[in-house]
Parts: sequence; C-alpha cells; structure tokens
Amino acid sequence: MTTTTDTRRAAAHPATAAAAAKRNDLVLAAFRVVVSFLFGLHGLQGLGFLGGVDGQGGAVAFGSWPGWYGSVIELVGAVLVLTGLAARPAAFVLSGVMAYAYFTVHQPEALLPMHNMGELAAVYSWVFLLLAVLGPGAFTVQRALRR
Repeated sequence: MTTTTDTRRAAAHPATAAAAAKRNDLVLAAFRVVVSFLFGLHGLQGLGFLGGVDGQGGAVAFGSWPGWYGSVIELVGAVLVLTGLAARPAAFVLSGVMAYAYFTVHQPEALLPMHNMGELAAVYSWVFLLLAVLGPGAFTVQRALRR
C-alpha cells in the first residue's frame, strides 16, 4: 500500500521524486564506500598488513591457494567497488569469493554461522550480491570519467 501511495506522490510532485532519487544515490554511495573500505582492510590483513592474520603481522603464504589469491582478489575487488570502476562485476566476484569462503572454511565446522564463525563471510556475500544487482549508484569514478 505504501508503494502505491509513494508512486502517486512522486508522480504528483516531480521535485519530491528527484530529491528521493538523489537521497537514495547518496545512501547507496555511502553504503558502497563503507562496505568496500572495510572489506579492503580484510584483504590487506591477509597480505600481512594491519596486524596480519595472526595479529603479529603474519601474512598468508605468498602464492598459496586460496588464501593469498583470495586476499589479492578481496583487495583489488574492494578498490574497484569503492571507486565504482567495474563495480557490478567486481561485486559479483566478491560475492562468490565470500560464498566460497563460507562453504569451504566455515560451514564444515558447524551448520549455523553463529557456531562456525562464518557470519561475516555470509553477510559480505549477500552485501556484494546486492551491490552487483543494484549497481554502485550515481557517485562513482566511472560516471565521472564518462562526463
């Protein structure tokens, strides 16, 4: 019922619809930037920065599969999503990376994410899938380069 009412209001007041669209773009851009920044930190951690994977500066072994390659994919993908360059394909890949991490690392430990420490992997997988479907929003480097 609310959607119908909102649609009627937007049709009656184009300025209201434009303001709502701009607000949605701002929120989506902020969401994209914050999530990809945090995810990029996770990728850096796997490469030995920010305390590393063990809190002592240790990195995943160079060239190891899937750890080292996963960390590189996480970092590069996070930068692409953050800037909005090829954000949809990058978000889709990151969603798959996190689904892979959940089902190969976390899920064999226990059935539920609360018990297998896989909550972050599951949430990131769905968040990046959402960004792949919705897109990065209006405020991206890619859109600025097109102008």
